[in-house]
Amino acid sequence: MYGQGPQQGHGTRLNGAPGRNQPNIPGVQYQQYNYGQQPQGHPHQHHAHHHQNLQQDPGVHGLGTGTMGHSGYPTGVLQASSPFPGASHPSGQTATTRGGSGQPISDSWAEQLKLYKQAQEAHQTMVEQHLPHFYARAKASDNKGVVMPASEGTTTTEDQEAARNRPSYTTNKLVKRQDWHNLDLSGQGLRKISRPLFSYDFLVELYIASNKITVLPPDIGKLRCLKVLEASHNELQELPPEIGMCTNLQQLLLFNNQITSLPYELGFLYKLEMLGLHGNPLMNGPLKDEIMNKDTKSLVNSLLVDAPVPPRPAPRLSITVQDDVAPSLERVSVLTWNILCERFATKTMYGYTAPAALEWDYRKQLILDEIRDRNPDIICLQEISRDAYENEFSPSLAKHGYRGIQWSRPKVKTMPNSLIGGVDGCATFWKTDNWIVLQKEMLDYAQLTMARPDLKQNHDVYNRAMGKDNIGTICMLESRVTGARLIVANTHLAWEPDLCDVKLLQTACLMEHITRLGDKWTRTPPMAIDKKQAIQGILEEGEERQELPPPGPSQEYRNNTDIPLIICGDYNSTPSSGVYDFLATGRLSKDHPEWLGRKYGNFTRDGVEHPFSIRSAYAHLKGGPQELSFTNYTPTFREVIDYIWYSTNTLELVSVLGPPDKQALTRIPGFPYYHFPSDHIQIMAEYVIRPRKDKRAVVEPDFGSSSRRA
Repeated sequence: MYGQGPQQGHGTRLNGAPGRNQPNIPGVQYQQYNYGQQPQGHPHQHHAHHHQNLQQDPGVHGLGTGTMGHSGYPTGVLQASSPFPGASHPSGQTATTRGGSGQPISDSWAEQLKLYKQAQEAHQTMVEQHLPHFYARAKASDNKGVVMPASEGTTTTEDQEAARNRPSYTTNKLVKRQDWHNLDLSGQGLRKISRPLFSYDFLVELYIASNKITVLPPDIGKLRCLKVLEASHNELQELPPEIGMCTNLQQLLLFNNQITSLPYELGFLYKLEMLGLHGNPLMNGPLKDEIMNKDTKSLVNSLLVDAPVPPRPAPRLSITVQDDVAPSLERVSVLTWNILCERFATKTMYGYTAPAALEWDYRKQLILDEIRDRNPDIICLQEISRDAYENEFSPSLAKHGYRGIQWSRPKVKTMPNSLIGGVDGCATFWKTDNWIVLQKEMLDYAQLTMARPDLKQNHDVYNRAMGKDNIGTICMLESRVTGARLIVANTHLAWEPDLCDVKLLQTACLMEHITRLGDKWTRTPPMAIDKKQAIQGILEEGEERQELPPPGPSQEYRNNTDIPLIICGDYNSTPSSGVYDFLATGRLSKDHPEWLGRKYGNFTRDGVEHPFSIRSAYAHLKGGPQELSFTNYTPTFREVIDYIWYSTNTLELVSVLGPPDKQALTRIPGFPYYHFPSDHIQIMAEYVIRPRKDKRAVVEPDFGSSSRRA
């Protein structure tokens, strides 16, 4: 429970009545901040930041608290309205000299001293004058006459930074409005922080200064939207490693505590601008020189670089979905993975990742090792560059019996030869011992949409879809043993959150071409054995293979839906999206909100359909203890956006690869990480090909001559 210190003025609200989503608790002080003009846009466009899916305040009864609106200051706490002088050392020296000797000090150290004095004066006000909630009171004058914006969901410039492959949520998903983001529990004599506080995962600023807190709970890692944590003048002796989960922190003020060491996980806080440690025993050692002569970012980077490689987490286990499977049925396993192209893995994008874990040579080897250990029959990769395919993946996987194809994004056509090798795309590999490729093709979604007669001269296509260079690939495979055919599609859709209509357009094009390919191969006569034998005889460089028996005869199919189908890829779309609905149900109405009211020819005049009965492999785990909760894992986004779809009438799911160890993730703010080489995780499924149910000719029974009419 929260311990209550002397509190005055609890019967007065600093700024009117409690706002929306604020519990009406007696004795609680509420304060709203003037956010100013919010950017306009579609009210349901998200940028993969979880604090936009806000939970209502559950209310903690009996707490004397003050809440504040989000303030936007670059350095000093409450700089815009601070009552403190800003340039004095606590000892009375100026902030431009060190120890009165005239030796200049760094700007970072001068700022630390300024904040230290502010924290001291705030502490004196709360302790000597018995006025808790100092920081909420200091902001009260800024909040007079505040008028909250009417929009239910807002997107800030910071929300839009570095969102290369972050998906959009479905546009009809409601966003809960949150009118307060800051909480002041300072100066109340608290000894412990109650766990319900950490359910307020929307908090941006938390003030717990001038209390008697001895332990900062590990649950602090749940407050991943925090930008300011003021915990000065307490009795903290250490920080929990989970503090590294708060990667949005810009100010972490811990003046006048009893801290003697820092966890390496502080190195994850790549946005941290000020780590206030003055007045702690820790500052009596060499760390003081680091902070005085350099700055917070230098210290954070040192912790990140010097941190030891953590132990490998528990392995991901296979989850059996169907164990009553006839051993005679042919099996096929499929792995799909967005491997994070080497040119995207930059320090700017992934500042929370240790440089050693971000290096391509290190990540590449982990990816290849995982593929070798899992040993799938078919591999679908996204964000694989031409250089990586030709120089590393193709030669390496050929030694393990794979052959593959890779297509880069269409931008490769407009780039100089020196740069085309770095352009990423999609690659599909298959075990040559088991499969023959009959046809392969690449889909340039922008070109396909522009070529459609019903989309010519369409402004929405020109303005939204034409500039996107996303692709899909389709391979028609045939089993060497049984002659069964298998369509394998691989795609990477647009990442932009505000292009959910373009993602639908791209998915519709993909399904159209899969349908046509199926139609073609139902009309194509079976391939002669000698032709398949010739395909078998082609060996690529580095490929070693024993002589195989002749392939069996090809199977024939009456309908395109009779051919087994697997569709893999990074769809940048969550299970609540229109893309997911379309694939799962086989249709999407012309009025679906994710079309955004735009015109896309027949697609938005009649709606879209596909003839296949397909399902996501991981849908079987939904709602259970082993449910896969994400495939993309970063500090600001954790959702399922990668899928393996399969035709339920021709394939039966046997098993899937389970989720990563949840316990290990409590101290990992995002991927890539030492044992997770991409910001996406690999997913894998194993199937059996269902036996064919061919129609037999109906034979009229013969009951003898006596039964016939004369």
